[in-house]
Amino acid sequence: MSPRLIINPLAEEDLREAKAWHDDQRQGLGTDFIDEITLVFDRIIRSPMVHAIHFRGLRIALARRFRYAVVYRLDDDQITVVAIYHTSRHPRTWHVRSEPNG
Repeated sequence: MSPRLIINPLAEEDLREAKAWHDDQRQGLGTDFIDEITLVFDRIIRSPMVHAIHFRGLRIALARRFRYAVVYRLDDDQITVVAIYHTSRHPRTWHVRSEPNG
């Protein structure tokens, strides 16, 4: 049985902001971005342990088409996405989310 994927509210906000930014750049690009991040989610669900632990139990999966990363924590029966960020940003923006309730 695959672990369930939970997206925390801060990561949902990351996703909304990134989609809006991409939509501002070109019509339909935000939808393409969401499609790509959905593929990343699917890869994480299929193989959650394939990505190395980078910081306080957090793993990072990179998008292929966009320079974004999905930061997640793997617990017993669930995967929690804690951040979705552009890879040129300083990791400090998501390090503060490393605690389970962060």
